[in-house]
Amino acid sequence: MPNNTLELVSLTTLKGVGPSLERKFKQLGIHNLKDLLFHLPFRYEDRTKIIPINSLKLGDRVQVSGEIISNNIIFGRRRSLQCVLGDKTGFISLRFFHFSSAQRDSLAPGKFLCCYGDIRRGRKGFEIYHPEYREITNSDDILSESTLTPIYPTVDGIQQKRLRGFVRQGMELLGETYELIDLLPPKILRNYQLCGLIDAIKMLHNPPTCLDLETLNAGISPFQQRLAFEELLAHRLCMRKFRQIPDQKSAPSFKISKELNEQFLDQLPFELTNGQKLASEEIARDLTQVTPMLRLLQGDVGSGKTVVAALSSLQAINSDFQVALMAPTEILAEQHFHSFKQWFEPLGIEVGWLSGRLKGTKRKEALRKLGSGSYQILIGTHALFQKDVIYKKLGLIIIDEQHRFGVHQRLSLRNKANRSEIQPHQLVMTATPIPRTLAMSVYADLDSTVIAELPPGRVPVNTAIISSQRRNEIIKRIRSACVDGSQVYWVCTLIEESETLECEAAEATATNLVKYLEGINIGLIHGRMKVEEKNRIMTDFKSGKVQLLVATTVIEVGVDVPNASLMVIENAERLGLAQLHQLRGRVGRGSSQSHCILLYQSPLSRDSKIRLTVLRDSNDGFYIAEKDLELRGPGQVLGTNQAGLMSFKIADLQRDALLLEDVKTSSELLLKNHQNEVESLIRRWISDREEYVNV
Repeated sequence: MPNNTLELVSLTTLKGVGPSLERKFKQLGIHNLKDLLFHLPFRYEDRTKIIPINSLKLGDRVQVSGEIISNNIIFGRRRSLQCVLGDKTGFISLRFFHFSSAQRDSLAPGKFLCCYGDIRRGRKGFEIYHPEYREITNSDDILSESTLTPIYPTVDGIQQKRLRGFVRQGMELLGETYELIDLLPPKILRNYQLCGLIDAIKMLHNPPTCLDLETLNAGISPFQQRLAFEELLAHRLCMRKFRQIPDQKSAPSFKISKELNEQFLDQLPFELTNGQKLASEEIARDLTQVTPMLRLLQGDVGSGKTVVAALSSLQAINSDFQVALMAPTEILAEQHFHSFKQWFEPLGIEVGWLSGRLKGTKRKEALRKLGSGSYQILIGTHALFQKDVIYKKLGLIIIDEQHRFGVHQRLSLRNKANRSEIQPHQLVMTATPIPRTLAMSVYADLDSTVIAELPPGRVPVNTAIISSQRRNEIIKRIRSACVDGSQVYWVCTLIEESETLECEAAEATATNLVKYLEGINIGLIHGRMKVEEKNRIMTDFKSGKVQLLVATTVIEVGVDVPNASLMVIENAERLGLAQLHQLRGRVGRGSSQSHCILLYQSPLSRDSKIRLTVLRDSNDGFYIAEKDLELRGPGQVLGTNQAGLMSFKIADLQRDALLLEDVKTSSELLLKNHQNEVESLIRRWISDREEYVNV
């Protein structure tokens, strides 16, 4: 029977699964028999041995058996049921905080139990809280498990024992009624010494005692690695497949104008770095092709990606096409708008602006100019892809800090050029360096360019970790810096994911600092202020009129004030490494030594200590990104949890990084020689997530 019938087999085929239980399975992402078979354990336990009670050690997770000696309700801070279990070697307490009268009656003295759980220390010896248990006839008649016990991800209402039973039924149906086809060609299985699919699934749902428990729990057994390989392969194939779709459409070929480029470069107050030159040349070559460019431009904070983007824009504009540059925040978009106006207007290029706050006549005029082609480049936020925004001839899309956009938003902007057969070129930029393991999987469809150097003269920022109890010392240091002619940022971090509370905290901080820093001109900026007010304060800060800028994390990207040489990040322990590194990048943009103070609230958690120490000890964005990946996982690092791209069922990008090169090679072999298997693999592992990769 063909493989895809498994996806059509309802869970109600299994004995004991009705509509109610079927709804609970859906909470686990299990919709059919195929999903159930690929719902793998996250941990294994050894319940094949009975451990004598006198051999138990604190912290062990073990199985014991014996006779119930006593059964009492204990009234203390919390009411509990305590059963004393004894074997020939000693006694242990079983404690239940949630129990019914029926359960108490079933645990009567004289009954024999086999129990499994964690050994804790109680008032009168060892205890097990809420053990898993089963009744046995007598202490000599113990039927231990014959295999290691799988522990599955589950939800309320589906107990482990019951879930194991359903999986067992599914495995029986697989053997008797349904077929699961191994989609990996024999050549790939041989080349990488991979076991068969059926063997892997059987072993992982029903592991024999000869398998090493530690290896299984680490996720590195040959059977887990076989499935992780296939999942990573399906993900990469999905990305590559969608890369081929744009390739089928023609992109406009943009001519390079040396004269226009020279005019642009001559007006810059600095020379391009070698890294910027190489990146620009690489992108320029792509833009001359009729194959749509899909390129990721990475560069650490301050490496000069915007100038590279400007050169790319000139190439499109020189060929009579429009450019759309989208940024995630108004502050960053405004920064780009002012920079591009300053650079492009002397060249006779009209730069347009569009944001959600642009209303009425101004908005109508902006849309008219865009539709007529007067605006050769449009810069803004999410407003760039709204329904009534119509481009005359969109040829290049530039997305800054691209991981901050949802996938549908990026797709909507690309579709603005889809009214014709022309596919726009795409350049996506990030100042959050992408760890190599993520770049090889999440951005498998993108060519990558890295600006690997900073402008000459930049001095690494000195970073210190200081307790908020020393706040008064920090305030004195701010006064000293301002008196010496430097400028300072004081950043108030997010509180309970609430912009309102964050703004209130920033306002309170600014009011407080005014009291202690008499004579210092203090400005305040946050996300809920009007654009005109934000612009006025930022202009005053850039000109030096404002000496201390109190701000929320809206200044994370886009603000460039070379004279600012000190930053205080309050409650730094609340932020991820990448965001802290981005914030720190606002200082150190001049030639003088700059400092960043990470102000924290005690006590610090272990992860917070590690994060802050990594930032203190390194200014290398790629190293920081790798550590961020280790600490937080890929979904949080890239903000892709909402996109569905990163929620692997089995694979782990850090653990399985060594598989990625082999996965890359195998994907090319499949795309070349096994197109049918490509479609089936994507459907098996990704199914309805395909749309998310189409960006």
